Amino acid sequence: MDAYYNYLKSLHLIFVITWFAGLFYIVRLFVYHAEAKAKPEPEQSILIKQYQLMSYRLWYIITWPSAVLASTFAFLMLFGTHLGNSWLQMPWMHVKLGFVFVLYLYHWKCHQIFKQLQRGEVKHTSGFFRLWNEGATIILFAVVFLVILKDALNWIYGVVGIILFSVLIMLGYKFYKNIRERKQ
Repeated sequence: MDAYYNYLKSLHLIFVITWFAGLFYIVRLFVYHAEAKAKPEPEQSILIKQYQLMSYRLWYIITWPSAVLASTFAFLMLFGTHLGNSWLQMPWMHVKLGFVFVLYLYHWKCHQIFKQLQRGEVKHTSGFFRLWNEGATIILFAVVFLVILKDALNWIYGVVGIILFSVLIMLGYKFYKNIRERKQ
């Protein structure tokens, strides 16, 4: 299987990219869905029906298959090759796998929200979904820095940077929200 390692790695990366694309876009559709709930009829019904269809296709045709395939190729790299076994001994890989676990939790929560919206239940505001959308961004940054830097000191700085980046995103959102509310 070592001869196929670079093929596995390439396929893993392709499906990680499509998985994240699906996660980014599904939450954007959640924002639109929540905003459509405030529209008058018949616009509300038309928009919600369209967003449900778009979400359904994105979730089951792109996002879920990409998550499964990215995970399958990662598993094959880690447990089916000699190089993967040596990576499991490295501390940075343990931290990366921790972030991957958080990504699975994020995906699971998105699935719950997706199911609620498919049933017509809107339990969160568009503002909540805008902030929620940053979760995948933070996880992506953390994983990329860990994979590229690998060095213990550098990935610690990277993780601290991600936390500071997260705080800046939250502050930026609150600032934007205040400006938006003043204009109304």
